[in-house]
Amino acid sequence: MTIGFRVSEREMSRDPALIERAAALPVANIGDVMNRMQAMRGGFRAFGGQRSVVGHAVTVRVRAGDNLMLHRVIDLAQPGDVVVCDGGGDLSIAVAGDLMIGHATRRGLAALIIDGAVRDIDNLGKMDIGVWACGATPAGPYKDGPGEIGYPVSCGGQVVMPGDLIAADEDGVVVIPRADAAAVIAAAEAHAAKEVQATAAIAAGTWDRVWVQESLAAKGCQVSR
Repeated sequence: MTIGFRVSEREMSRDPALIERAAALPVANIGDVMNRMQAMRGGFRAFGGQRSVVGHAVTVRVRAGDNLMLHRVIDLAQPGDVVVCDGGGDLSIAVAGDLMIGHATRRGLAALIIDGAVRDIDNLGKMDIGVWACGATPAGPYKDGPGEIGYPVSCGGQVVMPGDLIAADEDGVVVIPRADAAAVIAAAEAHAAKEVQATAAIAAGTWDRVWVQESLAAKGCQVSR
């Protein structure tokens, strides 16, 4: 039985133009137009020198506290890719540190998203790569396996498929299903344009908030004086 020790090297297409458009948007706007259903849970912190990234997901699942397959996926991922690691949310042992992430930086990866812990955070902040993880600990990892590369994973409460578009900034991480990515980014661009207009209206003191009162009235809200 190979479950637990397998690697899928199926080639996936990448869309640089869509990535460029997505990179110009706040992650919160992208999440909003997916009905707020595709954000990884709160608690992911930006540790790397890059604090805003977009790229296609290369997935890896590791045993808690073990990074054998994480080492391998960094060698397989292509420049601009985002490695998404299902580490089970374990924070007792770091599965990545400055040596591994330095190698990922040299290979041109855009980011690592780790549902687990990292270490060497002072050095990570100086590297030209994005690193999102749930915490930090000095405890180092094992390198025995098992693990799987190129299969669906669970990361931050979201299912991530190979090739999904990942967008991350200091607010956190969202997962954009590959089949919906073009429509989502177009909707997020329109949403961002509306927020620019709202910001200008707030500055001018002309922001229309009538909808708040209408919504409360529809819910039967009572006002006492």
